[in-house]
Amino acid sequence: MRVLIVNTSENTGGAAVASNRLMAALNNNGVKAKMLVKDKQSAQITVVGLKHGLRQQWHFLWERWCIFWHLHLHRDHLFEIDLGNEGNDITRLPEYREADIIHLAWINQGMLSLKDIRRILRSGKPVVWTMHDLWPATGICHYPRGCKVFCSGCGRCRLLPGGGAPNDLSARVFKKKLQLYHDSNIRFVACSRWLEQQARESRLMQGQRLTSIPNTIDTNVFRPIDKKESRFRAGLPADKKVILFVSQRVTDERKGMKYFVEALEQLVKNHPELKEQSCVAILGGHSEEITHELPLPTYPLGYINDERRIINIYNASNVYVLPSLEDNLPNTIMEAMACGVPCVSFAVGGIPEMIDHMENGFLAPPRDAEKLAEGIWWTLSVATDKVSQSAVTKVMQKYSAASVAMQYIEVYNEALALKNYHL
Repeated sequence: MRVLIVNTSENTGGAAVASNRLMAALNNNGVKAKMLVKDKQSAQITVVGLKHGLRQQWHFLWERWCIFWHLHLHRDHLFEIDLGNEGNDITRLPEYREADIIHLAWINQGMLSLKDIRRILRSGKPVVWTMHDLWPATGICHYPRGCKVFCSGCGRCRLLPGGGAPNDLSARVFKKKLQLYHDSNIRFVACSRWLEQQARESRLMQGQRLTSIPNTIDTNVFRPIDKKESRFRAGLPADKKVILFVSQRVTDERKGMKYFVEALEQLVKNHPELKEQSCVAILGGHSEEITHELPLPTYPLGYINDERRIINIYNASNVYVLPSLEDNLPNTIMEAMACGVPCVSFAVGGIPEMIDHMENGFLAPPRDAEKLAEGIWWTLSVATDKVSQSAVTKVMQKYSAASVAMQYIEVYNEALALKNYHL
């Protein structure tokens, strides 16, 4: 069986990380998997990049311009919206022709348009589409932030100026997706049970084949190693408790930096001794912009792609805090847990599927900075080594490469069987 995984980026973003890990898991379990991306950055032979770099840049810029125009030339929500109006016809590529299954991942920002997906469906090849967020089940947004209009059909979108209109841009794109999915051979896979439940509420998913399979991680790579050595390599102090925050862009409102700051202020107020005993490490883009807001000594590490350095940073930490306001199944929580680092987070999205409260981490009510502070203190001052071991065990049991690969192989076989039935 040959599978072609299609994702916009090779390395940047959670979907890229998840797609690479899935490709490796499939190749290690009897499937010949390749990955097709917009811009290839590595020398990996199983990754194929699209040619014509200027054309790729044009696809991206034109879609952003269209969104910018609909936002009345304001940048607000510019990267929270995708239209699927620009992309590439990949059906002529040799990698496409040799594939038995076309596996779509995160294909926005000029990788594939809705018209391109229609071409793929018309070619007759079975399509599996992993939902890393809710965009395939909404009009134009990736995270609805409590909006339920997508359940019946989008319109009056909160992301558009003035709250949109009944037949606004979101409604029109929703209708295009409705036509695209009608009588199509797509098998949708959500990365968490929470996302699956959200997607099932959408009119777009009515009558569609939808299941949930988690992302995977290589526990031979992400694993506990010596903390003292890790701190030396990460450039973090050996004599302090390290509180870690990770995000691709740490200023992203959805990742909850505001609540992280409030929680640390509350932590220092309630337990002043921790001010001398603890520090904060920030891993991600724009990390230097928020150091002045934190009440503890802070080490802005910036955006890092080097996997070995990232593993050292996790292992150097005593607790990982991710106060996301909305999230699917964060790779960063999985990575931290695999390294034996307890995680503290809000009980939102798919995160409660990963963290078992006060067993391998701590769950706080959404937007409750005081409870978040309590979780950080509990992890630093009360939790035993058993909590760390429970985190490692949970990852090995639920997210191992072999387990996830076999679940996807089952989906692929069902898609191929349905194709053969129609033939």
